[in-house]
Amino acid sequence: MRTNSEYKDMAVQSMEGNWTKGALATIIIFILFQLVGGSPSFYLGQTASAITQGILTIVLLPLAWGYRVFFLRLIRQENTAYEKLFDGFSQYTRILIAEFLKGIYILLWLLLLIIPGIVKEYSYAMTEFILKDNPEMSGEEAICESMRIMDGHKMQLFMLDLSMIGWVILSFLTLGIGFMFLIPYNYSAHAHFYEELKTERI
Repeated sequence: MRTNSEYKDMAVQSMEGNWTKGALATIIIFILFQLVGGSPSFYLGQTASAITQGILTIVLLPLAWGYRVFFLRLIRQENTAYEKLFDGFSQYTRILIAEFLKGIYILLWLLLLIIPGIVKEYSYAMTEFILKDNPEMSGEEAICESMRIMDGHKMQLFMLDLSMIGWVILSFLTLGIGFMFLIPYNYSAHAHFYEELKTERI
């Protein structure tokens, strides 16, 4: 495996000429989830609104998958047309189950203790990429495969994310605008991490 500095450098190289594309993809996802989170309260009661928002958020989970995989396509120089963000809906059940189970597992571990929850989050971190590369896998199988290939590498990925804390602070200081560029940068670094991991664990 490479060093985290190398993964970050590779991410910057991949984003050259693509910063605007990454930022626009981030804005699209943000707006769609904000519409889901905000609109029901205008015409429903508080309880009904919360239930509706929860259902709609679950329905849009394949969109979260499409956003993450967007940056794997980007570093591979594949087609990154914005409609690719919606590719998860073409294999809806499989992607929905994977994202839903991943979220439930992480939540259950977090309810036990914070640290085990964080560890499990990093165990499952490659699930979306695995689903893209292995269309025959079920959601549960992709989660298990992520756990397998992340064995022994969770701390390195955690440290990669932690090394970006300065950019997180700067993004808050810019009233969140910086996240339009930080998230694509981070997800691109994760995608490069996956590419190396996949080669090592074949």
